[in-house]
Amino acid sequence: MAQENDRIIASNRLARRNYELFDTWEAGLVLQGSEVKSLREAKVQISEAFGRAEGGQLWLVGLHISPYRNSGNEAFGHDPDRQKKLLLHRREISRITDRLDRDGLTLVPLSLYFKNGRAKIEVALARGRATYDKRHALAKRDAEREAQRAMGRQRRGL
Repeated sequence: MAQENDRIIASNRLARRNYELFDTWEAGLVLQGSEVKSLREAKVQISEAFGRAEGGQLWLVGLHISPYRNSGNEAFGHDPDRQKKLLLHRREISRITDRLDRDGLTLVPLSLYFKNGRAKIEVALARGRATYDKRHALAKRDAEREAQRAMGRQRRGL
């Protein structure tokens, strides 16, 4: 969902390998000022984060945003591991909540970026892959890559 002019802060590359991804959404985040300043310095880890539905709202748990180094005072800082509220339309929240409860899926973040000066996060509904599924997907991807190489060599006449 991040466009070319958007500045990607962090991406969860392991999510595409460890999970089978279904639908994706772009969501806003409720952040404090020092959290935004830390994001602008790319002091964030999203690999351990996941989404949780509570009280008709979606929360992102495990998103670690390091404290802003120039805040100077602990009173003006923020809790690095606090839950962040996701901003989505009510219909999208109900659709996601239904699928989380009914299908046993997980809400995982894929990337975090700034869009028009606002922090956005791309989240996806996902199901965890077993180890043999990961190996199977890797073998399939390698086979497709090798087939593309062979076709390229044949086109070039090598």
